[in-house]
Amino acid sequence: MPQYAFLTMADIGDFVNDDTLAVTLLREQGWRVDCLPWDEQADWANYDVVVIRSTWDYHERPSHFLAVLVEIEQSGTRLINPLSLVRWNLDKTYLRDLENRGVPIVPTVYADPLTSSEALLDHFQAFDSEELILKPPVNVNAFNTFRVPKAKYETLLPQLLDVFGARPYMAQPFMPAIVAQGEYSLIFINGVFSHAILKKPQNGDFRVQEEHGGIIKAVTAGEKLLAAGRRAIEAVPGKPLYARVDLLCSGGDFLIMELELIEPSLYLRMHPDAPKRFADALTAVDFS
Repeated sequence: MPQYAFLTMADIGDFVNDDTLAVTLLREQGWRVDCLPWDEQADWANYDVVVIRSTWDYHERPSHFLAVLVEIEQSGTRLINPLSLVRWNLDKTYLRDLENRGVPIVPTVYADPLTSSEALLDHFQAFDSEELILKPPVNVNAFNTFRVPKAKYETLLPQLLDVFGARPYMAQPFMPAIVAQGEYSLIFINGVFSHAILKKPQNGDFRVQEEHGGIIKAVTAGEKLLAAGRRAIEAVPGKPLYARVDLLCSGGDFLIMELELIEPSLYLRMHPDAPKRFADALTAVDFS
């Protein structure tokens, strides 16, 4: 039987990981599945497939992470999702590619290191917004993501300069819908829609991730939401086995927040058929 490795991290900490639901199904079918920290030595040639899953610390060492994935592919083992998609999706400038392909995104500016308050003021003016979101282009789980009110930007400036003063960053207008309505996530497996969830931040916060107290519930995706998600998937330069599209509703239209192809939580526990869909997709992989 084929042998699988699910890439994870050495210490999962407080992260919520439901990949075990699919792992259990695979093992019940007689498949060997090892869950391995991505940054530990392994003989990758021993596996038929390596699946990138809960590697939620890769942003701390992205070059090392990519080097490991190169090693896996060079061993002849099938990497899912493939390295080409990981490279494209690693830096959030992929949003610019989606926009160029006609996919509506949250307005975004990709900027050089932040060196003065003038740059912030330019962003406020460009977006005609009283609040900004600043974050690194390589990032997971809202790490180093800041909500910056124009009325208080001078107070936050020293911290922002410390974080972004030596590296590029992304600036976006703060979208009130993220608090008022929440963020939708659509999960696709082999390009086919599987299930949807709605994530809302806890009171007083703007981050929707569970690790930050976000509240998550399963929802039924309407036709307009589904169409927006499918449009994003169709714009991907490849065929991901798994993908998550994060969207919010603004002015009646759905805008892409992120399109996650590397290590997205697939929220398998939020739909009774989702673990089997994911496991079935893996067992159908062509190893040739």
